Amino acid sequence: MKIRHTGRTRRFALGSTVALTVAGMNAPAVLGFATGQYHHYVVNRPAYKAEYGHWQTLVLPAEFRINAIHAALLRTGKVLIIAGSGNNQKDFDAGTFKSLLWDPAANTYKAVPTPADMFCGGHTALPDGRMLVAGGTRRYEALDSAVKKAAGTMRVRNEDPDAARSLPRGTVFRAPNGREYVSTADLTVPAATKTGAGAATVVKASEVKVFAEAVAPGRDSVLDSPAQYTIKGLTGADARNLYGTADRMTLEKQDYQGIRAAFEFNPDTEMYEQVTDMAYARWYPTLTGLGDGRVVTVSGLDDTGQILSGNDNEIYDPASRTWSKAPDRYFPTYPSIFLTASGKLFYSGSNAGYGPADKGREPGLWDLADNSFHPVPGLRDPQLTETSSSVLLPPAQAQKVMVLGGGGVGESPLSTARTDIADLAAARPAFTPGPDLPAGGTRYLNSVILPDDTVFTTGGSSDYRGKHRSDLLKAQTYHPDTNTFSTAAEPAIGRNYHAEALLLPDGRVAVLGSDPLFNDKAGTEPGTFEQRIEIYSPPYLFHGERPRLTGAPAAAVLGGSIRVTTPAPEGVVTAKLVRPSSVTHATDVEQRSVALDVTARTADGVTLSLPANPNLLPPGWYMLFVTDAAGTPSQARWIQVTP
Repeated sequence: MKIRHTGRTRRFALGSTVALTVAGMNAPAVLGFATGQYHHYVVNRPAYKAEYGHWQTLVLPAEFRINAIHAALLRTGKVLIIAGSGNNQKDFDAGTFKSLLWDPAANTYKAVPTPADMFCGGHTALPDGRMLVAGGTRRYEALDSAVKKAAGTMRVRNEDPDAARSLPRGTVFRAPNGREYVSTADLTVPAATKTGAGAATVVKASEVKVFAEAVAPGRDSVLDSPAQYTIKGLTGADARNLYGTADRMTLEKQDYQGIRAAFEFNPDTEMYEQVTDMAYARWYPTLTGLGDGRVVTVSGLDDTGQILSGNDNEIYDPASRTWSKAPDRYFPTYPSIFLTASGKLFYSGSNAGYGPADKGREPGLWDLADNSFHPVPGLRDPQLTETSSSVLLPPAQAQKVMVLGGGGVGESPLSTARTDIADLAAARPAFTPGPDLPAGGTRYLNSVILPDDTVFTTGGSSDYRGKHRSDLLKAQTYHPDTNTFSTAAEPAIGRNYHAEALLLPDGRVAVLGSDPLFNDKAGTEPGTFEQRIEIYSPPYLFHGERPRLTGAPAAAVLGGSIRVTTPAPEGVVTAKLVRPSSVTHATDVEQRSVALDVTARTADGVTLSLPANPNLLPPGWYMLFVTDAAGTPSQARWIQVTP
């Protein structure tokens, strides 16, 4: 039950016996019957904070409130929050696209000019600390009842092997029955390919897809069978060589459509810089950094609203700011794909929303070198991986990936409490059962690696997009060493679809967003986007003095060593480099915690050695934490890891 705080504080004279009793209880589970005042007292007790942690709610000034669809921690310690149009049709129609820079340390905010609708694109950090953002929204979905003009995918073909042809948006395609349809985007159709010579010459038409809709509204423009379309205004050879084909033109639901645009966000200038467009439009793609600094990009809905087939994966090279073709492999949208120490990519089965239930759902290891895919068996509830969370458990050297919760395909009300762990270092990688989620069936759970080698999980709902007031006001911490969950303090705000959580350099966790379908249990009141930020301080921040890093180099080399200074080197037990989060739709494939060996101690510091494997420790910026015997972490120092 959610506890509502009153507007004023009442003082209580509680004896030490009561305070000790409360501290010894599983406090978050017993607060349902407490008064708001008593709840406030309990959760602010030092003993409570030291056991369960503490939440704070941050309400941004009105002019800086945006719908947090994406969140990424930059090497400056600031958080880039991207809304784009923010799942708001009116903002999309008005061309109102938003991004915000939030500095958690100074609690300051800055609006960032946003040149395209990055809503539901993909993003990841590059080796130099820039943030690659690719894809987004070209057109919002239209439900059956809202579709007034028949529309569909037009495949525009060119049989001329000598020249490409450009066709502007608004090009008219005429069906055999005379009905006309217009394209909704500019396109260029490459020249056809020609092989052989003389009588053996073979010309293969090139083909480009574009979305087209009827000129006239109504059912008269519906075509339920495949047809070939002429292009209005073309004559002679052009009219013969250029034409369109479409399977159907319908009044059925029209899905979101993606864009090809890509940008790098520069943390120094705090501006977006446009780079080369992708070859394919993407909405709901996943971007995963590789050990050589490049980025593989997969899946998404294209600019006709169709899910990409898998022969359209791309690789981004930050050195040239260009894209090239990647090996073929189909995935549903926002697949959780992790770089492993072997250089192979592991698809955990987690995904977020589009694609058939019987295709591309099986977890496995994908080798880009030969495009082989080896299934990893053992995942329970395999039909409930949509909107699940996946995390590379700390330390990354263990090569274990955990899948937490999830739900059925589409708007299914089903959810699962299952957690399973894939051991990728085993001779035959397979999933084994983990502990059930304490809150039961959970979708949209966010999972954050903490610097004490635990994983904090929070939020989610038991039903699709929080329907029937199903948000779960629960949080817990997973302990990989014991394979158990411990209870954490309860958040005050429900989080479901379009929510994010990430680790801050000071060891706290920021939780943003949430986009419920409805505000009421009956499902009659449209939902409103949650614009408050919650900050969770884990228990380790209430265990007394923290280790301190008084000096650290700005850069480190793979396989090398670094020396850091600290006033208490004998107290440093562990050290790790934590890659900053880049999260959307409960999908964060970049966060990882890589353990460093403590190889020497002096009177004022310690020497740390780095792994040499770039697939384990991909080049880029990391937060360096050291911890003491109790797991209490220092504040982070930023270090750039280079080959």
